[in-house]
Amino acid sequence: MELRQLEYFVAVAEEENFTRAAERVHISQSGVSAQIRQLEHDLGTSLFDRSGRSTRLTPAGRAALRHARSALAAVDAVRQAVDEVNGLIRGRLVVGMVTACTVTPLFDALSAFHHQHPGVEITLLEDTSDRLMERLRAGTADLALISTAGTPPPTLETYEIIREPLVAAMPTTHPLCAHPEVTLADLAQHSVVSLPTGTGVRKVFDEACAAAGVHMEIAFQAGAPSAIADLAIRGLGVAILSDSLVAQHRPHLTTRPITDIPTEPVLSLSWSTTDNPALRQLIHHCHTTFSRPTPAPPVPEPQPAL
Repeated sequence: MELRQLEYFVAVAEEENFTRAAERVHISQSGVSAQIRQLEHDLGTSLFDRSGRSTRLTPAGRAALRHARSALAAVDAVRQAVDEVNGLIRGRLVVGMVTACTVTPLFDALSAFHHQHPGVEITLLEDTSDRLMERLRAGTADLALISTAGTPPPTLETYEIIREPLVAAMPTTHPLCAHPEVTLADLAQHSVVSLPTGTGVRKVFDEACAAAGVHMEIAFQAGAPSAIADLAIRGLGVAILSDSLVAQHRPHLTTRPITDIPTEPVLSLSWSTTDNPALRQLIHHCHTTFSRPTPAPPVPEPQPAL
């Protein structure tokens, strides 16, 4: 039994697919398959059920998975302990972000960290906030930018970035623009476009509708806020977003406050443990970049009179 076999075993178990696992560990699919077969031979049992569309763990595989993760974590701990003594930071970080993330301070932090610690491999992934939180708790992601309803999850460490209320965004020709503010009951008279279930914005909206006893027709949903805004611009529904997500789409969209949504979506960085020295350094860079004031847009130079 070799460490690389355990690494491939964990990758296949988590990805539930040999092809994706091979991409993750950067070798060919045939190489992963051969090492898994050798591991199964050494253990005298099958670890995966390959009969379906996805690759599932057998009972023996499920029993082995926890111990395989522990063995790999122990090896990483040995490397980290030696690296810390030698002043080196190496390893791998998995950083998640909500789909279609446009929060540039996170990219600034990743850039600064990479230049300072080029020996750390960084893997980026996009997903809904709910699934990113599951990855953090399972230890398959180290840090994630997530959106939650009201308060960050108590089971994770967090660094709050911004909280702001939801607004209704629509073209200036929309009937609701005649009102200075709108209610959920007002919105229920029109089609709505929204982010999907699993996002912080959608959770806040759904909880408010349920509390108010309002049935809302979601005409379209998309994972990217820019797509939601584009759908609203084209008259396919009122967009439910936070004001900052609408800002870049003005003057094509105008916004109205929604008076009966008491909870605000919260955007935050989250992690479950700081045992990894590389993660501690990345969090430090995130604190630095997110605490910087947002630069003002450049003032255009005066043009000579014609």
